[in-house]
Amino acid sequence: MKKPDLSLSDLNSIFPDDFTQEQLAKAKTLFLKELALSAHKFYGGKIMTVPKAGVYGFNWFNVWYTPGVSKISTSIRDDNNSSFELSNRGNLVAVVSDSTRVLGDGDCTPPGGLGVMEGKAFLMKYLGGVDATALCINSYNKNGEHDAEKIIDFVKMAEPSFGAVNLEDISQPNCYRVLDTLREECNIPVWHDDAQGTACVTLAGLVNALRVTGKKIGDVKMVLFGAGAANTTIARLFILAGADPEKIIMFDSKGGLHTDREDIKSKPEFYRKWELCQSTNPGKINKIEEAMKDSDVLVALSKPGPDTVKQDWIRSMTIKPIVFVCSNPVPEIYPYAAKEAGAYIVATGRGDFPNQVNNSLGFPGILKGALMVKARKITDEMAIAAAYAIADFAEKKGIEPDNIMPKMDETEVFAEVAADVAMEAIKNGVALEKFERDHVYSKTLEDIKEARETMDLLMNKGFIKEPDISMLEDAVKKAVDGVS
Repeated sequence: MKKPDLSLSDLNSIFPDDFTQEQLAKAKTLFLKELALSAHKFYGGKIMTVPKAGVYGFNWFNVWYTPGVSKISTSIRDDNNSSFELSNRGNLVAVVSDSTRVLGDGDCTPPGGLGVMEGKAFLMKYLGGVDATALCINSYNKNGEHDAEKIIDFVKMAEPSFGAVNLEDISQPNCYRVLDTLREECNIPVWHDDAQGTACVTLAGLVNALRVTGKKIGDVKMVLFGAGAANTTIARLFILAGADPEKIIMFDSKGGLHTDREDIKSKPEFYRKWELCQSTNPGKINKIEEAMKDSDVLVALSKPGPDTVKQDWIRSMTIKPIVFVCSNPVPEIYPYAAKEAGAYIVATGRGDFPNQVNNSLGFPGILKGALMVKARKITDEMAIAAAYAIADFAEKKGIEPDNIMPKMDETEVFAEVAADVAMEAIKNGVALEKFERDHVYSKTLEDIKEARETMDLLMNKGFIKEPDISMLEDAVKKAVDGVS
């Protein structure tokens, strides 16, 4: 057992050597939560506003504000699209949530999502060179219900200030209506990262898992455990990418999705789930144990584990089974337990386990590419292009069962995603600007480099203060005590 270092490079070594794999997995989760609480309190969150223009003398105030700025207002009045060049709008994303489905913690009240939304903004800047603002909103109507129309109206009102909108942590069924309405009615891209982002990166993981196992997407039998915004969108994207819907069986909390599910059919707001009831599971299988038998792929996005997915389910799968257990903050089964049961490839949403299938690999580059070409929307084809960009990047470096995905510190993957998304937007006819692929790629890398050098400068100058090592040691102690 070593003392933790500030880099957090080896989490396993900071816990007792006699911990079992289950104790170690629990301890890491507790440690990261305790350290997150202390670190957020220490920094007062993780995002601030820094000007991008200089002040070289007193009269520059008159340039950046009145009277000079009047020319900016009238120029944008005469050509609204000039706002993308004359303000930060062209590189600015609104991260919008009503905090009704935050990770695995459910409804956290409107301000409860700020940690996640600030985290999204943090990653957009560091990984994609994109500026973002966290906007957690109150979606209650006068009847005390969460109202999709309030979110829709809010985004429409805020649209003139942003180049794109990232929807996050909105519970179903509101998430479907909000996304589908805003995608069609806004003139900037509206992206639901829990749904489209997770689906995109999961498709990337599946592509490489199938490459490693020598299987084809149209041939494999899949079980999708959980039928929320993420898994319903995953199913839709898998099918668009070539999966056979008749070989897909989905489960929600009441059983399998199929055409006898009158409880879903009778609720028009669950139209996305009903579409999947009509296209998947023609055998109308209702028991997960039956569905798992001889299946090739399990994608679980249900409720946090570690015992949500059973080892016996995995044991009944076919040869070289692929298991994605991506619930946060704890996967439905720990990777070691899935491997013990015979899983050939195991992926989770966490970076402290192999094969992190997390939307953080997708959204920074996807939004950057969409912003650069001023895309009106992000099409399903753009999401699929991003998935293959991620998968191909990893394949070029070499893939194997415990290494099917790029790492978040492999900067070039975000530029590859941005470039392919931008090219697909142009091909789909939703881009207002047209650039060569190399320009999007190099500009993205340039902006990422600038964002990271800015952070390094702030750290080196002490404007971002280094936390005391005792903060980490306290978190380790609490984690060990929590497990013991």
